Amino acid sequence: MNKSFKRPSGRQPNEMRKIILKTNASKYAEGSCLAQFGNTHVLCAATIEERVPPWMRGSGSGWITAEYGMLPRSTHTRTAREAARGKQSGRTQEIQRLIGRSLRAATDMQVLGERQIRIDCDVIQADGGTRTAAITGSYVALHQACEKLLRAGEINSLPINDMVAAVSCGLYEGRAVLDLDYNEDSNAQADANFVFTDRGRIIEVQGTAEDKPFTRAQFISLLALAREGTKHLTNIQRAVLKV
Repeated sequence: MNKSFKRPSGRQPNEMRKIILKTNASKYAEGSCLAQFGNTHVLCAATIEERVPPWMRGSGSGWITAEYGMLPRSTHTRTAREAARGKQSGRTQEIQRLIGRSLRAATDMQVLGERQIRIDCDVIQADGGTRTAAITGSYVALHQACEKLLRAGEINSLPINDMVAAVSCGLYEGRAVLDLDYNEDSNAQADANFVFTDRGRIIEVQGTAEDKPFTRAQFISLLALAREGTKHLTNIQRAVLKV
């Protein structure tokens, strides 16, 4: 072990940033959460729509979709709004699809019924890990929206089968580290995003070598860190949702 190893943040390899999940962050949304992973802040808001995409009409099944965007001054320099450019970037489309997939994987669409829940994720401030913060906060917003349907008698049971949380891991100076901030992410030899259920089942893994290929043993180290990180996140989710 390299005794001189030090993360830019000063955190231990298995130490996450300070995590805060603020519920009811939006007055009008059916469910909402401000997810704060250190200096990364993402507002997640759920909207219940009594309709589904045209291709699902008459199926009796529901749908969950997500939209993701970064506010112009969420980064060090101003980023033009994608609406002003007239199209979404490939990164934006990939992230919002990931969020939707992650939530659908843990939800019983038949119990949800023929309605759609749309999750809007807006990055207020970015310091690495915006997609993992968005997924973790979106689960809280989704859970609140489903609870509202249940209280109103619109559904007979909660349609959520599993809790969902996500975290990033990477290789920084050859060491596996948990929950990368921007300084680490931009200098990592490899980075990965993991989406887990509270029961330890994997929904999605995204991993890329930025410098040179990483080994199976290094991947297992990243996987183990991610599992511990998502355990921590689901404990916070349970606390704020009181479940």
